[in-house]
Amino acid sequence: MRDEVDDLSEDWARERPDLDLSPVAVFSRLGRLSRHLDLARRDAFTAHGIESWEFDVLAALRRAGAPYELSPGRLLRETLVTSGTMTNRVDRLAARGFVERYPDPEDRRGVLVRLTPEGKEAVDGAFEALLDAEAGFLADLSEDEQHQLAGLLRSLLVRFS
Repeated sequence: MRDEVDDLSEDWARERPDLDLSPVAVFSRLGRLSRHLDLARRDAFTAHGIESWEFDVLAALRRAGAPYELSPGRLLRETLVTSGTMTNRVDRLAARGFVERYPDPEDRRGVLVRLTPEGKEAVDGAFEALLDAEAGFLADLSEDEQHQLAGLLRSLLVRFS
């Protein structure tokens, strides 16, 4: 079985036989898979009326568990955006009826952002559609191969965590 990365690797090997091209075999495939995953994410989210950034915030709240609320500071850490960006995102999600702000009972100056039933429905639907698409990407791998791949990718990613 061959793919387009095999062809470009052979072309580079012919042109630059002095280089170790083994990273190309891994990272060119990861890059191509990433593009396909981005398209699948966009399709899953669009089908449920949300954008990628909206999914990120809604998913952080959903993962928090009932009552599906977090402080803005915790949302910042979960989504890796600036406070100004988060304020804008929460404002826009509140305007759509996906989140509500509540006073923090433990901090008179603070607020909590809570997922509404509409927000929960949107994020759950989008997440289910995304999982279906991702399962399709992995369909040709056995369960053991999927676990092995996840472990190998974890080994590469852990240095950035």
